[in-house]
Amino acid sequence: MNLGKLIIDQPHHDTEENKNLRETQMTHKHQRFSLKTKEAKQIISQVSEKLKIDLESVFGSKINVEVVEADFGQLLLLRGKPALFRKKETFLPTLTSNELLKALPKVVVDMGAVRFVCNGADVMAPGIVRYEGEFGANDITVVIDEKHNKPLAIGEVLYNSNEVKNVKQGVIVKNLHYVGDKVWNFTKLIG
Repeated sequence: MNLGKLIIDQPHHDTEENKNLRETQMTHKHQRFSLKTKEAKQIISQVSEKLKIDLESVFGSKINVEVVEADFGQLLLLRGKPALFRKKETFLPTLTSNELLKALPKVVVDMGAVRFVCNGADVMAPGIVRYEGEFGANDITVVIDEKHNKPLAIGEVLYNSNEVKNVKQGVIVKNLHYVGDKVWNFTKLIG
């Protein structure tokens, strides 16, 4: 099936998200393959350590890891679902991996910050309502909105959970992956 033809033939609304999704579908040629058990275990161990989450307790001990290659990096499917992506040597959770997102610490932002975060902006102290969970400096966190608790972004928090309470201005979370970016659109295509 030709995705470019499929997209052109289907009626659609010309929202920015739809334009980005069509662009992603038509320009990405991807290869999908399963990892060998030894390599999968190494990645699971590395990601578990970085995220401070035991992925085997989240997904089970025998995790089938598939890789889908894209021009921006690799998308890793755990049990057939887009769960992680690799950009260079860094693994990060996708915003569609509910299992992982539940286990990560959260930064809750007010509704005024949502449009900025969803356009790739870093999370600034004045837009933060509260923090959920414990974290260290440079840990990976999920940014969620205060009204619906929807995940908006994956980021790297710049302070630990004790220090951050005293920071009243400046960047708190470096935005690494957000709703509407290339990774988000690709997970929607694959997932």
